[in-house]
Amino acid sequence: MGVDFTVAIPTYNGEKRLPEVLDRLRNSGRNALGQAKTQPCRWEVIVVDNNSSDNTAQVVRSYQADWPKQYPLRYCFEPKQGAAHARNHAFHEAQGLLVGFLDDDNLPSPDWIAAAWSFAQDHPAAGAYGSQIHADFEVTPPNNFERIAPFLAITERGSEPLRYQPHQKILPPSAGLVVRKQAWLDSCPPKLVLTGRTYNSMLTGEDLEMISHIQAKGWEIWYNPAMSIDHKIPHWRLKREYLIPFFRGIGLSRYVTRMLSVKPWQRPLATLAYLSNDVRKITLHLLKHRLQLRSDLIAACEMQLFISSLLSPWYLWRHGYLDSNQPEKFSSAAVKQSLTTDA
Repeated sequence: MGVDFTVAIPTYNGEKRLPEVLDRLRNSGRNALGQAKTQPCRWEVIVVDNNSSDNTAQVVRSYQADWPKQYPLRYCFEPKQGAAHARNHAFHEAQGLLVGFLDDDNLPSPDWIAAAWSFAQDHPAAGAYGSQIHADFEVTPPNNFERIAPFLAITERGSEPLRYQPHQKILPPSAGLVVRKQAWLDSCPPKLVLTGRTYNSMLTGEDLEMISHIQAKGWEIWYNPAMSIDHKIPHWRLKREYLIPFFRGIGLSRYVTRMLSVKPWQRPLATLAYLSNDVRKITLHLLKHRLQLRSDLIAACEMQLFISSLLSPWYLWRHGYLDSNQPEKFSSAAVKQSLTTDA
């Protein structure tokens, strides 16, 4: 008997966060099996341990001991640090036609799997589609937090499904993202340039790179509000010590996502255009927030994003991400049209 849907949970040192996610999935089994519009959804759960040093493996084994056999719980280990490596491992392990990704701090609604499965039946051209993601804050966020909320995988775009058009320069986050496995096989190169945050680097954007390849291949990208998730955000993720390096990592990755839709011979001119726009943003932001950059955390995050975006080409070149001897890391024959990354 085959599998229709794989829930993949990449995790790093998630022993304290995983139990709540697994409890949600175990308790939602009846919904996923019985509420899909067309036929019951056959599903599984895979926890991808991304080189954890805590008791993540033991936690999963304890759940496996009495986990329902109708929707198996599997464990696999990915030694290469980085979310991109963990997601690739999940795709190779997944038996489902659809792979739905949950972070270890994402709590899906009871009907999340059923809603994801039904959406795929209604939208066969959808290569990937994201969830409606609500923030579950441990503490009250700072003033004007809504300006940066989307960067922390908080996605509230209304109650109706909408398609992300290539010209919109917006894509869903990987938290709560469902990817049609065939779209990933058709679109993504064996290696992405960006691999995700690690213990010694906040460089990110690997999820945008993956989704951009899928969209560039002609697959549709959607937002499905029927798939609802609560994203737990602890107090330390709202502190300057976390947010400034976090936005630095987003900015430093941007040259990759910006250039994916640009032909090689056009990249010098496109780079100059983006750099000019970054300088414009920095100038306007300084004029507006110069006196508040130390006291206004949100304005400081935005400034860090603009400055890091400006520096992105040099940073990536200096650290070997754009090594011309490794063309498979950056170029892809599948990228033929405009794609959406935040400009």
